Amino acid sequence: MKSRKKLIMALFVVFAVNIFIITIAQMSKKAGAQTYSWGSSGSVVREIQTKLKNWGYYKGSVDGIYGNQTYDAVRYFQSVNGLTVDGICGPQTLGAMGISAGGTSSSAYANDINLLARLISAESRGEPYIGQVAVGAVVLNRMEHPSFPNTMAGVIYQNGAFTCLDDGEFYQPVADSAYRAARDALNGWDPSGGAIYYFNPNTATSAWIWSRPLLLEIGKHRFCA
Repeated sequence: MKSRKKLIMALFVVFAVNIFIITIAQMSKKAGAQTYSWGSSGSVVREIQTKLKNWGYYKGSVDGIYGNQTYDAVRYFQSVNGLTVDGICGPQTLGAMGISAGGTSSSAYANDINLLARLISAESRGEPYIGQVAVGAVVLNRMEHPSFPNTMAGVIYQNGAFTCLDDGEFYQPVADSAYRAARDALNGWDPSGGAIYYFNPNTATSAWIWSRPLLLEIGKHRFCA
């Protein structure tokens, strides 16, 4: 009888230890995965806020601080996109936003930002910020248009598309604002009104570009269909 009790106790101890080990492993796994929640701060939180704001989920300031408004916006985003609604930006929510679980953008997204920022800086240096975003949006609009290549590199490096590749401006240092403008354009902000062309009326001599339907003017650029 005593041997049976000892056997039961031993089995119970083994079972309890196994449960404890599994629990610790799960906790360690969760701790290893980068998550952002109420109280978090930094550049990734700023990126989260920027995306949510441009998509219409977030109305607050892009300040890099994960507060109540960011928490509510994340929950709204999660509910619309079929994710677990917990207000926490874990791997699944970050992935749905185009941000890797490690908290940094994917390499493809980062490459797009760098390439687009270089074009924006070269083509719209000295323009108001909204005009810089609009130039980036034109590149993205061309990618969706059947008359242009469907990749960013294809659009930017298309022969004769942008003068900055011919005059060397494309290879000059990139302004910090151009990186922000590239992110805003990639996240869906299009101040150009859907334009696929733009030009500076003070320097443009092509009769054809002047014939394009005008959508709006921002700074020194006319944006056209």
